[in-house]
Amino acid sequence: MTRDTAKRAGPNHGLDGDLKSRMRAAVASASANADSVDRDARFPAEAIEALRRERLLGIMVPQELEGERASLRDVVDICFGLGRACSSTALIYAMHQIMVACVVRHRRDSAWHEELLRRLASEQLLLASSTTEGQSGGNLRVSAAPIERDGARIRLERRATVISYGAHADAIVTTARRSADAPPSDQVLVAFLKDDYVLEPIVAWDTLGMRGTCSAGFTLRASGSSEQILPEPYETIHVRTMAPTAHLAWAGVWAGIAASAVERARSFIRQAARQAGGQPPPGAAHYTKAARSLRQLRDMIGATLRRFEASSSDEARLASLEFQTMINLTKVDASELAVAAVTSALRACGLSGYRNDTEFSIGRLLRDILSSPLMISNDRILANVANTSLLSAVPDSLHD
Repeated sequence: MTRDTAKRAGPNHGLDGDLKSRMRAAVASASANADSVDRDARFPAEAIEALRRERLLGIMVPQELEGERASLRDVVDICFGLGRACSSTALIYAMHQIMVACVVRHRRDSAWHEELLRRLASEQLLLASSTTEGQSGGNLRVSAAPIERDGARIRLERRATVISYGAHADAIVTTARRSADAPPSDQVLVAFLKDDYVLEPIVAWDTLGMRGTCSAGFTLRASGSSEQILPEPYETIHVRTMAPTAHLAWAGVWAGIAASAVERARSFIRQAARQAGGQPPPGAAHYTKAARSLRQLRDMIGATLRRFEASSSDEARLASLEFQTMINLTKVDASELAVAAVTSALRACGLSGYRNDTEFSIGRLLRDILSSPLMISNDRILANVANTSLLSAVPDSLHD
């Protein structure tokens, strides 16, 4: 399969034909193994291997570094497709691409990070992230563990309560305090290759849903060269790349899960109506609600993508209070809409959706989607937005 994508999809179009066919191959593998991944809480090895085989892990790497320079829109579309098949595979893919986007955009002229990107494209490396630590939970903007320096060498020991698929990754990209005497908010982002670190398990992963992400906790002990630290401060990386990429890629995953649930509800309603001589079942109204929530979710993702694309080269605009509020609320609204869609789909299917042994089962999808308001807690985001929104005036018009 070629890695040369001569034409990249425009801002209002989906994947081009080559990427779409490659995505479908990976989706087929993800779908075939989704139930066993969930049941056994195991890493979706077959689907990740399919993503490697179709060379979809390195699509965001620039062409001059052996990649395809795919857009975030392409990645979100793939997240959506994978989300319809296997939630855990989709979320792993999203988290990997979030880290790729950070390295691509903030490497400046770092030869070390450019070589990492070349290897990522040629070897299809899988990047994990470590941004959750100790008692700070999902607060990505503080770090406890500092980078320790010894000349050109660095060390890091970090008690990471979650490193999704960390035991299966080829590299880990982690936040850290810049130095032992730096405040917790003075952070850097650093990439460690597999040979650079050891992981000591501290927290297991036995959860309601998203079981295949294998998001166990570890003590991360790493060492490397100081050039492995990305040149720009994490505050800049977070605002310009990490937050918008994460919230849009995750939203794509959640929309895919919701779409799968809505499709099952649609099939159930159609079958039930045929068997009743055209009379729709009592749950038909809930299908309408599910489809409406999914439509609103897709529309919101499209609108947010367009706003991000329009602002991506304007650093002041990306850092503005208005944009940051919008992108953070996108995460909250996307997760709530996805939960609403899946819940309504369950009610549309009734007992057939509640059972685990029917073709209309919504159980796995519901358990997976319930993680979405908890990943970087919606309550935390809303509290932060409430504090910053007090600085903004209430609009006096319906127009900008």
